[in-house]
Amino acid sequence: MTFFGRIFRLTVTVSRTGNRFRPFSSSSLPTDMTIPTTERLAKLRELMKKAENNVDAYVVPSEDQHGSEYIAGCDERRAWISGFNGSAGCAIITPDKALMFTDGRYFLQASQQMDDNWELMKQGLPGVPTWQEYLANNLPDSSRIGIDPTLLTASDSKSLVGQKGNKTLVTINDNLVDRIWASDRPARPNNPVVPLNEKYSGESVTSKLDRLASAVCTETTKPKPRALVLTALDDIAWLFNLRGSDIAYNPVFFAYAVVYFHPTSKPSAVLFLQQNAVEPDVELKTVLGPQVEIRPYEGVWGHLKDLGGQLRVDKEQQKLVLIPDKASLAIAQAVGEDLSTALPSPIAVLKAIKNATELEGFRQSHIRDGVALARYFSWLEEQLQGGKVLTEWEGAEQLERYRSELSLFKGLSFDTISSTGPNGAIIHYSPDPTDCAVIKQDQIYLCDSGAQFLDGTTDVTRTWHFGTPTEEEKRTATRVLQGHIAIDSAVFPNGTTGYIIDSWARKALWKDGLGFRHGTGHGVGHYLNVHEGPHGIGTRISCNSSPLKAGMIVTNEPGYYADGKYGIRIENVLIVKEVQTLANFGEKGFLGFECVTMCPIQTKLVDTSLLAVDEKQWLNNYNQEVWKKISPVLKNDERALKWLERECMAIA
Repeated sequence: MTFFGRIFRLTVTVSRTGNRFRPFSSSSLPTDMTIPTTERLAKLRELMKKAENNVDAYVVPSEDQHGSEYIAGCDERRAWISGFNGSAGCAIITPDKALMFTDGRYFLQASQQMDDNWELMKQGLPGVPTWQEYLANNLPDSSRIGIDPTLLTASDSKSLVGQKGNKTLVTINDNLVDRIWASDRPARPNNPVVPLNEKYSGESVTSKLDRLASAVCTETTKPKPRALVLTALDDIAWLFNLRGSDIAYNPVFFAYAVVYFHPTSKPSAVLFLQQNAVEPDVELKTVLGPQVEIRPYEGVWGHLKDLGGQLRVDKEQQKLVLIPDKASLAIAQAVGEDLSTALPSPIAVLKAIKNATELEGFRQSHIRDGVALARYFSWLEEQLQGGKVLTEWEGAEQLERYRSELSLFKGLSFDTISSTGPNGAIIHYSPDPTDCAVIKQDQIYLCDSGAQFLDGTTDVTRTWHFGTPTEEEKRTATRVLQGHIAIDSAVFPNGTTGYIIDSWARKALWKDGLGFRHGTGHGVGHYLNVHEGPHGIGTRISCNSSPLKAGMIVTNEPGYYADGKYGIRIENVLIVKEVQTLANFGEKGFLGFECVTMCPIQTKLVDTSLLAVDEKQWLNNYNQEVWKKISPVLKNDERALKWLERECMAIA
């Protein structure tokens, strides 16, 4: 997956798999449905003009108060005010303009979902500013910019303060979109928080806290920090070996935490959870140990203010409280901006490097996932060839049904992208259960899907043609495959970032003047968020800040998208591993990749005349590995086994 009653009221429908519930919110809206926003914008502008606000621009970011990429329905403010429900974007509303800033993954989707009130700002294209640059350079002098301080990061707020033209940042604690949304806004989820057994996590909470303290309080660290505030939900879930379900497809829960570092004793922590999040029969205090105290979720603000106040009583003038650089302005202000230091989350790197138990979990969960994929694609092919009429949604439901039968399955890792023909060109397409396209045998079918298991998270994309592909489709699919092979086969020295190797995925496409507007790969959590940092493979400068390290997980997913015609993407999940080389230049050591995704790549879509000898060998070796690992566990499904054998046959 690349870097997703009354329609916005949170309702629950029983999935046709029969054993789980799927929450509906704005994120489940069709990717081609336009939402009228005239009335909503008019009400927002009225609030902007009121004397208690008096702002000339209002910023509506995508994220929630924890900086989450994927959010609960109650936090989908940007989607509600604009109609655009992609996972990335920022809205700016002025008295006469409504602007949506988003990246290349969502250009097509945003243009289809937003009405004429909105202007799409295609970030990354020449001459298109970021939303921060727009506020700095396009608003009149002395403009007042309204924000919700719990949603804007402290670093972004600093970039807006002191802009040219003497602009003023106005913090509005009562979110203006929430006031318009009013009673139609869904309630905040408050689902049970449960422990993740150490046989799956591979490490105790005590050990993780000790490693965190060692990473933060090194011998050279001066002054020694007193505390670290945690705001990212997946950071908190990982540190405390807990999982939840407050955000669809992401096994996280609403929480904050503060970790305290002591000079002569082990670290301790305060975990802020929502009321009723702990089931009566789950004794979290026993699981977490005596060094972790549980307090109410809303109590974090008073706790942080008390922490800052105590430091001032102690006459500590140094910045002894660490906060993540993605924490909100409200968090920094609660502690005291003069007492806090923003830095990249130290948990992110610890979490990104998987331990041996987690890595083996990834291997095993992907083998099980490969069984469901083989069963689904063989079933789909048979249905289409038999003349059965199936919609994209029905296909996605059948795939989920097969996955739900697997051991350790907990749910999907994101909304399945089941897309036929032109819909495949919408990079984060999601079929509407009541109105979506019929899967056609003579069109390319792109399926990007994944699952959450207790021992790992999967994310896989395959592109199929169940009829006869055109020469254009075969050529573009082969160019995508060549980019995929280039990343999978890469060997590079320690210290290399995903930014450095990203172009290898695009080189073959560039030969034909083609490309794609998304990153090549993202990190994946262990039974956590399907998108995980801090590393990645892509053209964004952020991909150059965190080197790839042994034990990290990253996807490999180049693609090509012909608007109005088709989309192609091949995605596997990779483990970064140490490799042995003939020499060791610079004494750095070298890295490569181990692929854990086990699903054949369709050779029907390959123009073999474009492949070099080593590329053909790679394709044959990969499909043969899939056969060896998946066929033994498909013995009870003759149809899937025959399909797998055919799809894994070597090419000449």
